[in-house]
Amino acid sequence: MFEEIKVKKALNRINKSSRINLPFHWDLNIYRGCEHGCNYCYAMYSHSYLEEKKKSACAEPGFGRESCSSAVDKKCAFFQKIYVKTNVAEALEKQLAARSWKKEVINIGGVCDSYQPVEAKYGLMREVLALMIKYRNPVTISTKSDLILRDYDLLSELAELTSVNIAVTVTTVDKKLSALLEPLASSPDKRFSVLRAFKNTSAVTGIHMMPILPFLTDNPQNLEQIMSLATECGVDYALPGVLNLRGETRKHFFGFLELNFPELVDPYRKLYAKGGADMAYKAKLYEMFSSLMERYHLSGDYMKPMQAKLSRSKQLTLTDFSENDS
Repeated sequence: MFEEIKVKKALNRINKSSRINLPFHWDLNIYRGCEHGCNYCYAMYSHSYLEEKKKSACAEPGFGRESCSSAVDKKCAFFQKIYVKTNVAEALEKQLAARSWKKEVINIGGVCDSYQPVEAKYGLMREVLALMIKYRNPVTISTKSDLILRDYDLLSELAELTSVNIAVTVTTVDKKLSALLEPLASSPDKRFSVLRAFKNTSAVTGIHMMPILPFLTDNPQNLEQIMSLATECGVDYALPGVLNLRGETRKHFFGFLELNFPELVDPYRKLYAKGGADMAYKAKLYEMFSSLMERYHLSGDYMKPMQAKLSRSKQLTLTDFSENDS
């Protein structure tokens, strides 16, 4: 279900508390909600900004069979009701044309994938990218869809003018597991095809292994296969991230486990006694990840290639974007 809306502004300032180690301070989301249906999506909470949450069938939050089943059967509204910001290009140009705008790096699709299926109908990203070319504005884009290849021409042109960072998220190389975890996202093979294509441009490319799902995608074989394929695609960097389970995401994901991997419910309860995974587990996982990174000569530095491109294009450097906050 799509609902067209008008917005007053396209760019949103990222909260100061969320800017740690980020090479950007601005987000641009042309949709709210995402059809990909990733069962671990951290952004499920965001619909509460536009509509009141429906009351849960349970009196209190919990992780029992009844609450979990209802959470999944309803299929989170975040996946089913997509808000389309039809005037996003008009609102964006007002901000980019302002004398106060400093051509800061814009993160496109930080909450909702800009290349989810609805984009094939509305084509708003082409309007957005045309403006980025007009104003020579640096961008970073993360996606799980090969629909981004439709805009190869615009992104290639923009990458000749300024920094363009294209990151593709891959959680598993197992097609069946991927289809279960991320129902409407492109297959792993198609996502790697995106990286191969854009390596032939001036864009920076990266692989996001986010989130790594305990007991599902954290095995060495899966992680090594992803890194091996990423290396073949010539990516500039690779970033990992372990699953977090909080709020709506926690309730939904436990429901997903109950229906599809009931044997993992108790291990997850133990591992995720809090919002994040157990520290000992994460330490062991990242140790293994670091070893694989060294083996495949992959860098975890995603800021360096962007900084280098910005410098070559004689734009403001990343350090120029930081504020002198009092």
